[in-house]
Amino acid sequence: MGGRVASERERAGDDGRQRPSGSPELLASLTPLRGIAALWVVIFHFCWYFPAVHPERYTGAVYKGYLAVDLFFVLSGFVITHVYKEGFARRVTGRRYRDFLKARVARIYPLHITVLLLFVATATVERAASYALRGSFEPIPLLGERSIGGFFANVVMLQGLWARELSWNDPSWSISLEFLAYLLFPLSFPVLWRAGPAAKAGLGGLLLAALGWLACRTGGYFNQWNGAYAILRCLPEFLAGMLLYSGYQSGIFASVLATDGALAAVLLLLAVLLHLGAPDLAIIPLFPLLILAAVRNTGRFSPLLNSPPLVWLGDISYSLYLLHWFVLFVTTEIARRLPGLDFANLTLAPSLALIAVLIAVSLALATLSFRFVEVTGRRWLRQRLDVGRPAAVVGSERERSNLWRPRGSPSRAHRA
Repeated sequence: MGGRVASERERAGDDGRQRPSGSPELLASLTPLRGIAALWVVIFHFCWYFPAVHPERYTGAVYKGYLAVDLFFVLSGFVITHVYKEGFARRVTGRRYRDFLKARVARIYPLHITVLLLFVATATVERAASYALRGSFEPIPLLGERSIGGFFANVVMLQGLWARELSWNDPSWSISLEFLAYLLFPLSFPVLWRAGPAAKAGLGGLLLAALGWLACRTGGYFNQWNGAYAILRCLPEFLAGMLLYSGYQSGIFASVLATDGALAAVLLLLAVLLHLGAPDLAIIPLFPLLILAAVRNTGRFSPLLNSPPLVWLGDISYSLYLLHWFVLFVTTEIARRLPGLDFANLTLAPSLALIAVLIAVSLALATLSFRFVEVTGRRWLRQRLDVGRPAAVVGSERERSNLWRPRGSPSRAHRA
């Protein structure tokens, strides 16, 4: 998720230790937004496999869940700019660039590699069982999805360039492209940061034009996870997040956006458009407004949005995003081997029950993964790579209070 956006707790220093009072401001509300978006993707994927649910009969919002990835990309550009603006505002040195990339590797890789190895282990066990039962097995292919070539592409974070042929864990395409955005960030940020208002407005227009061209080429369908269209989806939205942060720091419309009315208006408009299944290009431009209104809000929405359950959901969102597909993969592989069990033929009640179980298992595994893979692995890798602290801080409301204040699916197009 986006891959995804790194957890705001990690931005606050990976280890939850207190910061000195002179540190930059903490940004609340982004952690819960990311958690809600991750859960949206999970519900979208799970419902796709159980056609008896038919959520489209009641609302268009469920099958618009792939748009959560677009929110991830904008959020990521916004957060990365906040955290690293001091380091790259004036000039980019080789050392700063290396430290930045090492920090990104420490953030993304522990979980990504762990889930990748889970898929490989499952494929190995499956073939071992096939050999024990039948005396033969189908070897892992050299090329194609869940192949040896795909494994090495995932190790070097290239799977997003051609996800149809290189995926093991399907949602990881987005963190691959987000890593591409990270590679470009230190080079593009100084130019954007020094640009004047007219140039930034022009860039915003170009980004919107690029997304408009993508909409024209894809029939308005932004669930593009493969090849050049996926790249064209990610990079403009990441840049839009960077540009959005410039507007945030300038304080434009700050007093209006801080009100409950502003956040309520954005949420209501988003809800209506999603419910009605409006065109993707009508929905995505509202994500920057949602981010600004959520971050700026000083009214009654802020404590609700930053309540412990939503902060927890945001903390585990990266694990939830990457692990839920493994849960779905294992479940579908087991079902495929059980005679008479076909998810497509299940009635509504068992479909809903199984979706609820899959969500619960995914949340439980994500909670464990956040603690024992993400936090522990990130800390270990940062120490090994000798990664320093970024210049800025982003934190959840909880940190603020602690401080100073698949294969065989009906259609491959469902991927987010």
